[in-house]
This record gives sequence, structure tokens and C-alpha cells, in this order.
Amino acid sequence: MNRLLIVANDNTASHSIGLALEIGGMFHASHACSVAEAIAQGGQGATPYDAVLIVTSKPADNVSGMCSRLRQIWTHCPIIIIAQNAREHDIVNGLDAGASDVIVSPYRTGELRARLRAQIRAHANSAALVFQIGPYRFQPATRTLQNVTTGATTRLTHKETEVLKYLNRSEGVPVARQTLLREVWGYKDGADSYTVESHVYRLRRKLEADPSRPRFLLNEDGGYRLVAEPPRPWPPARPAGNGLQLVG
Repeated sequence: MNRLLIVANDNTASHSIGLALEIGGMFHASHACSVAEAIAQGGQGATPYDAVLIVTSKPADNVSGMCSRLRQIWTHCPIIIIAQNAREHDIVNGLDAGASDVIVSPYRTGELRARLRAQIRAHANSAALVFQIGPYRFQPATRTLQNVTTGATTRLTHKETEVLKYLNRSEGVPVARQTLLREVWGYKDGADSYTVESHVYRLRRKLEADPSRPRFLLNEDGGYRLVAEPPRPWPPARPAGNGLQLVG
């Protein structure tokens, strides 16, 4: 499911667009009534959103300024302006301000969905997209894990990359094996989960210092959870038996 942030000072229009896009289950919309509120939701540059929509009924509004401010927070995330009765110079100004696309209303909802998906796909395949997973820089476009400490680079397969991308997008929430089978492989519910387990096994060999004691790719609640930041160091192993040292 693609997560959208709709920025509009007209709550009726914002929620109407959100409800229309959520039909079919491909999108989930959140709302902000101002740029300041949107920036607050974006946090310190780390965003849970796959795309940001700016909705305006008056092209004369400072949409370009809004887009410029949002682009400072969402450096690579698609930002799409939906403007009513926009003229050519409004579209040009919006694109020059950093918008990924400008859609003039009235528009067809099916076209809006398709253009959103296209922008999100382009972003997901961007060479500039990099995630931090513990000591690794994960770059989906090149299918690589680079250890920032040692400089070593590990290549991933296409499916390994897609699994990591999906788990990263879940923001620390466990993802069921059947969900991964459906979303990454396109299998129907009820398919054998051995495919997922074997890919996770190989991923751990590439990602974990000790695959038998994973720190980043965890089994949880019948699925898998990705821990992007490293936890505290492992505690020392407990001595065998009653913990007393034998002196010979």
C-alpha cells in the first residue's frame, strides 16, 4: 500500500481526493492543512510517505513556494501538484519549484492513480535512494549493501532487494510471510512460505555478522521485522552450568 500525504487548506477537497484514491486498497491517505503541519509530519527529513500531493483551487496561490518548502524536507519523494484551471505558466512554475508532476483538474481518478504509481515507481528505482540499515548503506537501484565501516560491498539479488525494500517500508512492524509472498512474489494466500524463508536465510548471511543471532532481520509474530538501526551490543554469553568458575 502506497502512503500519501495530501496538503490542502480545503478539508473537503483533501478528503474527497483521499477517499477516491483509497478505493481498491492501493493507497492510504493522510492529511495536512498547511505546509507547516506537513513539515511537522515529515519530521527531521525521514518520511513515511511514498508521495506528497499539494491540492489547490487557485493557481494564483503561492503553490510554487509551498512546493519549494516541502522539497527541502522530501528531497527525493515525489511531490505532485493538483491545481484547478492551471495555466501554462502555473505548470512551468510548479515544475521549476521541484514538483514531480502537475495535474490540472478536472481530472480522471484512474489517470491520477496511474500517474501517482508511475512517480512512485520512478522514485523507488532512483539511484539517489539510499536506506541505512545498521552499518550498511542499502541502495536498491544498484542492489547493493555497502558496509560504511569496512567499505565492503555485497551484491543482492532482485528478490532480496525487494524483500528488504518492503520490510524497510513497514517501519519496524512485523510482516507476515504470506504478505511477502503476495506483495513481492505475487503469489496467492496459502502458498508455501519456504520461498520467503530461503531468501531470508540468504539475506541474513549477507547482512548479519552472525546469522544465527540476527540483529537486523528478526523473526517476529510469524513473520519478519527489519531493525534499521543497530541495537545495543550483545551481552556476553552466560557461563555454562551454575556460572561458577572452576579452578584446577
